[in-house]
Amino acid sequence: MNFIDGGVCAPIGFKAAGIHCGIRVGKTKKDLALIVSDLPASAAAVYTKNLIKGAPIYVTRENLKNGEARAVIVNSGNANTCTSNGLRNAAEMCGIAAKALSISLNDVIVASTGVIGQPLDVSPIRDGIGDLVNELSESGSSSAAEAIMTTDTFAKEVSVSVDINVGKTIKIGGIAKGSGMINPDMATMLAFLTTDADVDPIFLSELLKSAADVSFNRVSVDGDTSTNDMLSIMANGASGVEIFPQTEECEKFTDALNAVCVALAKMLAKDGEGATKLIECNVCGAPSDESAEKVADSVLNSALVKTAMFGNDANWGRIMCAIGYSGAELDVELIDVALKSAAGNISVCKNGAGVEFCEEKALEILKCDEISIDIALNQGEYSAAAWGCDLSYDYVKINGDYRT
Repeated sequence: MNFIDGGVCAPIGFKAAGIHCGIRVGKTKKDLALIVSDLPASAAAVYTKNLIKGAPIYVTRENLKNGEARAVIVNSGNANTCTSNGLRNAAEMCGIAAKALSISLNDVIVASTGVIGQPLDVSPIRDGIGDLVNELSESGSSSAAEAIMTTDTFAKEVSVSVDINVGKTIKIGGIAKGSGMINPDMATMLAFLTTDADVDPIFLSELLKSAADVSFNRVSVDGDTSTNDMLSIMANGASGVEIFPQTEECEKFTDALNAVCVALAKMLAKDGEGATKLIECNVCGAPSDESAEKVADSVLNSALVKTAMFGNDANWGRIMCAIGYSGAELDVELIDVALKSAAGNISVCKNGAGVEFCEEKALEILKCDEISIDIALNQGEYSAAAWGCDLSYDYVKINGDYRT
């Protein structure tokens, strides 16, 4: 498996584009994106677990009942959530895209991101669709990734190439957005994947859900779970490679899909609102998968741990505290904690108690922009990894006046 350029356009038979159509009055950033498959594609999606869901989720879920799609249309600047005409607007967005592309209305995935509760004016989308379609190209992934951003500070895209067997290669690409209102079990995040592998839609859905569990569902920025989260994939089979369950080809495809999702998830965590560093929590030696995940999530959701990381403070007691209220049944006297970065690593807790360490060395480690909190529970064989970020002054500044 090799990481390559191209994003969602790296797989054969996909084009993308992003333009500014004017959804946000007075703004000039791109706010409308389109991803199109030249061929009919199997499709699947995973959605937010929030009880309140954006209108596009209901429309997309209905459209994907047949497991097929040809296009994704996404707007930023407005969530199209909690409004009286949201479903109509989401359906109209599908109709606008379908008509412009000469495809079925039901073959469109629709998504929105932005402020909740504001009515969405569809007219800029209707007026801009012609330009958007004209901009479609095999090099349009970066433009589409830029168009779906809200408070993101950089566009997020990744793609990989996998040699399945002699003379046969598949590619998987993806773009994502997300910076705040991010919590395990999806987030204020949208992610759109493409692949030129041929995968049955039911099996594709299973693989996508598993990939989400080890990636996007392991990300936390601020403990809030959004209303519009969506992860979708289109598989158009243009490579001529079929993926069947319980085969070597399937194992390679699964590894590649997971790698793409993890790479995007880490980008989301690193770009958390106001963040200055990416925090990875690695838990090993857990008595179960569930306990490992609980510990990792609890540590990354702790505001006190996050602020300590922002302040470069090796306050390991906050980590132990978060482990203690995680809900996992553990023997606390067996737990080890270490901090690690490009500047080195240092043990701060052994067998549930503090150990002497060099504060100056700890400071150098925590000054790096990527930090790993390594927790060895030493009471089992299960492990989990999760990603988050520090909590800075700028998080409050960004969210204090986000709507106004």
